[in-house]
This record gives sequence, C-alpha cells and structure tokens, in this order.
Amino acid sequence: MRTGTIPRVLGTAAALAALLTTALAAPAVAERSTTPDRAPVKAAAPASFTHPGVLVSRPQLDFVRGRVQAGAQPWKSAYDQMMGSKYASLTRTAKPRAVVECGSYSNPNNGCTDEREDAIAAYTLSLAWYITQDSRYAQKAIQIMDAWSAVIKDHTNSNAPLQTGWAGSSWPRAAEIIKHTYSSWPGSGRFGTMLRNVYLPEVTNGSHSNGNWELSMTEAAIGIAVFLEDRAAYDKAVGKFRGRVPAYIYVTADGSLPKVAPGSGLDTRAKVINYWQGQSTFMDGLSQETCRDLTHTGYGLSAISHIAETSRIQGQDLYPEIADRLRHAMGLHAKHQLGTPVPSSLCGGSLKDNLGPVTEVGFNALANRLGYAMTNTQTLTERQRPAGSNNLFVAWETLTHANNPA
Repeated sequence: MRTGTIPRVLGTAAALAALLTTALAAPAVAERSTTPDRAPVKAAAPASFTHPGVLVSRPQLDFVRGRVQAGAQPWKSAYDQMMGSKYASLTRTAKPRAVVECGSYSNPNNGCTDEREDAIAAYTLSLAWYITQDSRYAQKAIQIMDAWSAVIKDHTNSNAPLQTGWAGSSWPRAAEIIKHTYSSWPGSGRFGTMLRNVYLPEVTNGSHSNGNWELSMTEAAIGIAVFLEDRAAYDKAVGKFRGRVPAYIYVTADGSLPKVAPGSGLDTRAKVINYWQGQSTFMDGLSQETCRDLTHTGYGLSAISHIAETSRIQGQDLYPEIADRLRHAMGLHAKHQLGTPVPSSLCGGSLKDNLGPVTEVGFNALANRLGYAMTNTQTLTERQRPAGSNNLFVAWETLTHANNPA
C-alpha cells in the first residue's frame, strides 16, 4: 500500500484577506496566511437523511440503469468494464480478519488489500444488482459485508487511519444501495455496528499527515454518518472538510501562503513550505501534494469530490463552497498531465505520475451542473473513459457520474 500521507473563502473574509495582503509587510502576511480557517458552527446534517445517499442517489442510479439498458455510451462500455472485472464475480470469497494490520507502503500487508478489495467488490456488486435487478448480485454483496461485520475488530500499524478511510469509504456506498433498494438484509444492523465501532472512531478525528489522509478519512466518516443517520458525526465530518479543503488547495485569494488546517501546528512560513513539499511559489489550483506526485493529489481531489457529492444528495450542497478551489486544481493538474510543459516555478519543472481515474465526479458537478468551463479537465476525463478502479477507494465513476444530471 502506498502511504498518503472549507467554506469557500469569499465575501467579507476574502475582502479582509485582500486588504491585509495589500497593506501589510511580507512577514505579517506570512503570519496571517498560516492562520487556520474557522469552520462555521451551523449544523450541516439534514433533518432527514436521503437513502441511498452516499456518492450515488436513487435518481442517479435510475439514470445509469436507463442509459445502460439503452446501450448508450459511455455508460454501456463502462458497465461492461465493471461487469468484466474481478469485483463483479459471483464466485468471490470474502477474506475477513479480526485485525487488519497495514504498515507504510504495504509492509506489513495483513488483510489490507483483501479488505479494500472486498469493500470495492461489495460496492461493485451493489451497482450490478441495481442495474440488472438480478438478486444474485445483491446476495453476493450481502455475503461479503456480512462476512466482514462478523469478524473485524480493529485496524493497526502506521497506515491504520488511511486504510480505514479507504475501506470505510467503499463500505457505506454498498450498504446504502443494498439496504435501501433490496428486499431484505437481516445483517444490516450488525454491519452498522461494525461501521460505528470499528471504522468511525479511527477516522472521525482526522489526521495532520499529508492532506489526502484526512480527506479520505472524512469521506469515510460522512458516508458512515449517512448510513447510521448520525447527525453529530455528519456535522463533525463537514467541519473537518471545511477546515481541510482550503488547506489542501491553494487559490490566490489566500494570500502569500496557503491556509492551514485547524490544529496543524503550521505556524511559520518555513513549516508551511516544508509541508507543501518544499514548494514556495503558489498558484491557483496547486495542491499540498502536487510536488509529491499526481497520484496522491488525485486521492485528495477524489475524496473532496466524493464528500461534496454526498452532501449534495443529502440536501446541503458543499460544491459552491469549494468550487473555485476544486475547478482550478482539476484544471491545473489535467493540463500538465495532458502534456503542457511544467514551468520551473512548479515543482522544479517536473511532475510525477498521474491523477488516476478520479475526475468524473468533480467534472460532472462543476462543468455540467454548475456551468464552469473546464476544457483541460474535460479532455482528460473523456480521454480516460471508461474510468475503472484505483483498487483503493475509487471505482466505476464513468458509469455512475458521466454526464449524470440527477
């Protein structure tokens, strides 16, 4: 395993930031820029939760099912890709264990790959169930989820928070579809107990490691909160999101330095630059992990999109709060992945790896729903179709979100 490691600042706050940036000397600006955003205190959780409501909603699923049945592209090819994958197999045998031990870079890897891939399989099978209405897929998803909920007790070693975030992001997607669209799941209560007792405590307090850690953990937390209908857990996850996104994606309105997450301890210019992989020139859309590599950046951008998508389904749309940051980030990284030369001011003129199959959800929300022009992101997204799985926590997003108006 590779280690991975927010309201939008507009209005009065942005105006004040601009005035301070102009009026104060450089040292004062640096100090101001390392002051964390304060998350709004208003409640975010809906009075009544929408189900299924983690990453995909019933209207979205109905749209996908109709497009696949009509043989329309790109959904049909994306569906065929999913159904041809190992995750859709009806002969899959789950491999649960009581303690999943995950060290840095998969050393040790005691159940880490098995857990992540069983969770993706449960989600894959739940999508297959909904699209085909073949109960065999629902029953196999249930079998996998029941196997894990009967056994797992803990995650250990250095990558435990990230592992829990990754698997904990996929499990609620599957559970939501099965519980709320299939006829019977006697073990759903035990599965919920697993999420509450094993997963939520590991992810709810976030992380001050590289930003993709806390974002993935927050994605898991908000999905679990929806499944459990836990308003307090939901509000806490949204608060983490609102503190972390401005600390993960820079925009010029932030001033001379990026913002920092609450409690990070990044209280000097030197600490901030070190945390941003040594990058001291900041531009719209730069992420805290850009100069590390695009793959980890993709993890962070994907989790941001997933959290915002879930919030939109639940009736409180977080996309407008983070739209400028997310669209600039997707555009900047897409542009260079497509071949635009990297200037020397950006990571010394060289970027590593690629974003992975992570742009469909954010692109659909920002370009198709909100109307932002995103030429580079569109080109990359369409070039990568059908988007598959990163085998961690991303799966089949061309199928679920390409041009999905629901």
